[in-house]
Amino acid sequence: MTAVQTEAPLAAAVDVRFTLDGLPLAIRYDGHIWAVAADPVRWFERGNWWETQPRVPVGAAVVDTAVWRVQVRINTSSPLRTMEIRQLPLTDHWVLTSINDAT
Repeated sequence: MTAVQTEAPLAAAVDVRFTLDGLPLAIRYDGHIWAVAADPVRWFERGNWWETQPRVPVGAAVVDTAVWRVQVRINTSSPLRTMEIRQLPLTDHWVLTSINDAT
């Protein structure tokens, strides 16, 4: 099985619905709702906040950025796709940074 990256705009805005436990449940992207079909993986990346934020409130957490890798599908018969989403610092907004098909 080989992962092939498809053309997806980097930093495309997405809406993410989470479970009560804080796990991604579904992602709205490209006019579709993609259901999370496998256990998501989360990690944090260090960012250069001074390159994206002109000012930062005292005590704000902007160094670590939350990133999720999720396996999603539109319906039970559609193929799985892998999405990586990243939370924008100091917001509740998420962006899609990559989307891959498994072939």
